[in-house]
Amino acid sequence: MVLTPSIGHPLSFLITVSPAQLTSADIAALLAQQTAFWFQTRGEHLQLQTEQAVPLFPESEAIQFTPPALSHCSIRVFGQPVHGALLHGLGLLLPADCGLKVSLLQPHPELPAGLLIQLTGMLPAQQLQQLYRFATEQNVELVYLDKQVKLSEPGLLVMDMDSTAITIECIDEIAALAGVGPQVAAVTARAMNGELDFAASLIERVAALKGAPQSVLQQVATNLPLMPGLVALISRLQQQNWLVAIASGGFTYFTDVLQQRLGLNATFANVLEIENGILTGKVVGDIVDANTKARAVSELAGRFGIANSQTVAIGDGANDLPMLKTAALGVAFHAKPKVQEAAAARINQGSLLQLLYLLDCA
Repeated sequence: MVLTPSIGHPLSFLITVSPAQLTSADIAALLAQQTAFWFQTRGEHLQLQTEQAVPLFPESEAIQFTPPALSHCSIRVFGQPVHGALLHGLGLLLPADCGLKVSLLQPHPELPAGLLIQLTGMLPAQQLQQLYRFATEQNVELVYLDKQVKLSEPGLLVMDMDSTAITIECIDEIAALAGVGPQVAAVTARAMNGELDFAASLIERVAALKGAPQSVLQQVATNLPLMPGLVALISRLQQQNWLVAIASGGFTYFTDVLQQRLGLNATFANVLEIENGILTGKVVGDIVDANTKARAVSELAGRFGIANSQTVAIGDGANDLPMLKTAALGVAFHAKPKVQEAAAARINQGSLLQLLYLLDCA
């Protein structure tokens, strides 16, 4: 790693990382020394320029550089340790004339440092596909955002429940206890993949539960397994005056438990009809479907005075897509392929806490 003193406007040091050093050099430690660097690739080399002025040396090479204006577009990379080869590989896939400002991104003490790359403009779809393929090869999460949602300003997060806020599908668990597990699980899988109309599939699945005792609901509710990172995520958001809600095609029997347990601001879900402690196989009232979940985002934002630009929705199934598109930032989390393709952002592995990587903390 060579540090060349430079004079310029306003950058001061040009750091060239050789191919051999791309894997051996501690790029994360280097990035941690400065607020941010401008970076670019020069063949097999990676070049970083600092933003802090330093005393000039007689032998220094004069380098004039005026940083270009940045847009709201950015790339966030996380999920694996930061290293030089990763940054170099990203630089090779980005346009040579694109201003690239890189800094470490660590929005929570429980999360490892990732990369924030701020861009001067939008990236074309073909280039994004190349970046996504590279991220898959490197086993990292890569999210491209063309807008900013600020953690420092009041916001709204609306989550799906099953397989998002919790690790299970409640209706499948109920069905297993009621002795109709395989039948119901097969319908659930097809519905979440978008192969079946959600409302019709829900009616079919609930009908299969007819005659089951209410006690099976309590068995499931008592042991709801929270998605890793959920509690820390909600805590951090609430510290920043964010509102958190659940909009679920599942059941109020479980969303009510989560609301009390987690201090949620609101929940939307279906009501199971129960008579004399026995499930009737019906739901009460209108079904909470994909459109209902989407309306929940708008209604809550309006009710609490949250700007639409500060709304986030996260889910995994096809019935979450309208909700993800209604919010300013829609995130597919451990989602079905159809949802990953359609969502603005996706997190395919790791905890819910990683959602913080996508929010601007400044």
